[in-house]
Amino acid sequence: MNLRTLILAGALSVSGTVSYANCAYKNDTPVSMLAAGFEAWKAVANAMAECGNFTAELDQEFRKKQPAAFAATPSLYQIGGVSNGTITPLLNEGTIRPLDDLVEKYGQHLSPNQLIRIDGKIMAIAMMVNTQNLQYRRDVLEDLDIPVPQTWEEVLAAAAKIREAGVVDYPLGATMKSGWNLALEFINLFYGYGGVFVDDNNMPTVNTDAGIKALETMKATTEFLDPEYLVSDSTYVQQQFQQGKIAMANLWASRAGASDDEAESQVVGLVNSTAAPRVLDGGAPATTIWWDGAVIARNITDEQAEAAFRLIVEGMDTGMVEANNDAAIWLIPGYVPNRLAQGAIETLQAQPPAVSYPSTSAMGLMHTATGNNVSRFLTGSADAETTLKAIESDYLISAKEAGLIPN
Repeated sequence: MNLRTLILAGALSVSGTVSYANCAYKNDTPVSMLAAGFEAWKAVANAMAECGNFTAELDQEFRKKQPAAFAATPSLYQIGGVSNGTITPLLNEGTIRPLDDLVEKYGQHLSPNQLIRIDGKIMAIAMMVNTQNLQYRRDVLEDLDIPVPQTWEEVLAAAAKIREAGVVDYPLGATMKSGWNLALEFINLFYGYGGVFVDDNNMPTVNTDAGIKALETMKATTEFLDPEYLVSDSTYVQQQFQQGKIAMANLWASRAGASDDEAESQVVGLVNSTAAPRVLDGGAPATTIWWDGAVIARNITDEQAEAAFRLIVEGMDTGMVEANNDAAIWLIPGYVPNRLAQGAIETLQAQPPAVSYPSTSAMGLMHTATGNNVSRFLTGSADAETTLKAIESDYLISAKEAGLIPN
């Protein structure tokens, strides 16, 4: 599968040193992994741990740790959990290895759409697709006779009615934590308004009508959010749903299953999902499409690489999916979509399609520049045009340093 066309708090440790009762073999080579901390990675890590001699650090700050950890000699981890948004630094630094030989030897049962090819080489094994989609309290909307929103205009109108009824603490939740999360909210809306971040020469094109509209839409949502929205990440919003504090959120599909967790949730069976809202009539859902998967470090021995790949295959098998069906929109045989996957599927099938998040160096720099500046507009310390100019200025400095554009 080509990258260009492919349609979270605290660290958790998973280890397996003696248990391999449910694994197809016994792993004798120590292997470690650094990946994100959401439920799908927990499921895969637990399956890997059954083979023995495996440890996983599952941390929502993994993207900050991976570049240096994989650049070490030897690498501090053998396996990395990545997405199309986080693989780029590892590719640019050459710290992950092609997997073609290992796929040929051990990956016969992998689906073709799991093979992420870059410049003709298999560089990652995808396990799932993910996207942000509108999750909502079915009972709240039904009780207030509110149709399921399909546009952001309809979301805001519904939020006003929900607030007036006073049935939840806050009508909306949003992953608007300052930095990476906040930037992605802007990116989703910017693409929804038809924006393009850089031109063919990697020059920024953010200070446009699409940029202004994206900021204004973000600002409009804050009226209905917890006032502490600038610390709100995916885990924060997930827990708001579970505790019955919110009625709607454009949240990652991989988080939807938590609302039906009887051990943690007060709203079991009450949360449904639909496609990410549009911002333009006849436009694409205002979101981005992602894959998540595994890579193998370059700075390790061939023996470690082989052991790591065998664990990846074992962790991403049908048995794992059948035991964790609702944890993700899996790309692995055996997956059966449930009602909570409906929104992601509708988003993936939408025409025109949502944008696949670009795995490029320019986009990585733009993401950082956006995350560092959008809060200025939301808090009132800068107007929209000043904010967009600051994003472009920060991007230009970084792009020149990275050699993407001439000094």
